[in-house]
Amino acid sequence: METAGAAVAALGLFAVAQWLWGLPHAAFQLGAIPVAVALFSVRRRAPDAVLLGLGVLAGVAPVVGPVTAAAAYTVALDTVGPRHRIRLLGGASLLVMAAATAVGPSLGAGTAVYGLELGLLMAATAVVVPGLVGTVYGQQARLFAALRERGDAAERARRFADSEARTHERSRIAAEMHDLVGHRLSLISLHAGGLELALGKAAPELREEAVLVRRTTRDAMRELREALGVLGPLGRDTGADALTDATGTRADVEALVAESLDGGITVRLEWDGPDLDVCPARVRRAVHRVVREALTNVHRYATAAHVTVRIEHDDRVVRVTVRNGAAPTSGGGSSEAGTGRGLTGLRERVELLGGTFEAGALPSGGFQVSAVVPVDPDDDVVKPSGDSPDVVVPAAFAGATAFSREPRTAGALTFALGAVALWVLMALAIALVYGQPRHSPPPPQPRLGMTYQELKGVFDSPAERAAATGHEPPRPAGAVGCVYPPAGRGPRPGAFDVTRYCFDASQRLISIDRFTVPSVRDAPPWETS
Repeated sequence: METAGAAVAALGLFAVAQWLWGLPHAAFQLGAIPVAVALFSVRRRAPDAVLLGLGVLAGVAPVVGPVTAAAAYTVALDTVGPRHRIRLLGGASLLVMAAATAVGPSLGAGTAVYGLELGLLMAATAVVVPGLVGTVYGQQARLFAALRERGDAAERARRFADSEARTHERSRIAAEMHDLVGHRLSLISLHAGGLELALGKAAPELREEAVLVRRTTRDAMRELREALGVLGPLGRDTGADALTDATGTRADVEALVAESLDGGITVRLEWDGPDLDVCPARVRRAVHRVVREALTNVHRYATAAHVTVRIEHDDRVVRVTVRNGAAPTSGGGSSEAGTGRGLTGLRERVELLGGTFEAGALPSGGFQVSAVVPVDPDDDVVKPSGDSPDVVVPAAFAGATAFSREPRTAGALTFALGAVALWVLMALAIALVYGQPRHSPPPPQPRLGMTYQELKGVFDSPAERAAATGHEPPRPAGAVGCVYPPAGRGPRPGAFDVTRYCFDASQRLISIDRFTVPSVRDAPPWETS
């Protein structure tokens, strides 16, 4: 896009200059444009060499100024070192001026002075100004990137502090429940055991009630331990589903699928990508929880449905999709609707890792649970874009898109206006040199031995010849003719200066004489007859 724009601008400058002022050596100027465009297209590989080469070309053919300006802007934009940038832009400017001064007379720009004028104007418009603009934009972009990184780091630190605070509070609540409720349940279980032994002899018909109390207390203790594990830190969960090194890996997911198959559910596993053993523990746990909760819901509400578990793992995200078809009307499963708390917990867990979670009924009558979890939870939030859930957009840009759309539009408009202004300045620079009339060089000073043809601008004046008659010195020997050019008034009032050039038979200058003659009013009567 940049290459095409620079080429169009150069062709437009050539067309305007040729139409208005008639560029000398137009074919050479036009042929320099594709060469400049070819150099510009490889500016990313060798930016320094391309800018210096375009500087020389801009001095020789000013119509490639837009291409040189675009190269100066992009090179200055990408150059980080200030000293190197100054040396590069300064060297390119000097090359523009040197090339224009050297080739100015031969390319029709007049004398070397005209070429230097053109070089100064082209260096300013094609190198200096675009380079300064690129420097400002580059520094601004790097500053914004640094500020964004610092802001992201501060936000991550704040989130980490909040997470640590929540973890400590959950751990305190778990400890309190363990110390208070757990102790009471242990006492109830102990007394229920003693009551069971006592009733075995005293009242056997009541022994089963004591057994029921003891078993119920044991189940309550087990459920309490699981609840305490949920309240504890995510990386140190306890209970029946404690986190291990295999949690969330392919073997773990295959084990969950095998358990569902043993429970009478038709499940098919599809795995695309490498295993998850290299992913962080919290990512693997989220995958495990999504698959387990989805399969649990199938066991509860659609035991006769066919289920597909698909996991896609690439360099950026892990996509988990559990889809079941419509259950036959005769199939098992509970007809009661769930509370939705399990799916809500999954959504919170996935979104805390910076991912997205979706769950809902399918048009075909089935149900689908899908989650997108970033491989590195420290990266920005991953959100779906539009109708495609597979399109990943960094949150730093997604959140700032609406806010920065208007400033970006204003910046693009300002940049376009600046480019047009530079183009106009280049056209005016060419007009100042190629469009103005040429001043003829001064005639050479007469000297002995020159031919009459070499004395450009020397012609005979009849008035000067008449005034010199009778007052001129003798003509030199060998002179076959003399010329009396206009000389003007003499050094004192009433006198004229007369210059006489005498030539031999070969029309070569053999004598240069200068003398003063009186005016007609001051001459004696016998000299005016």
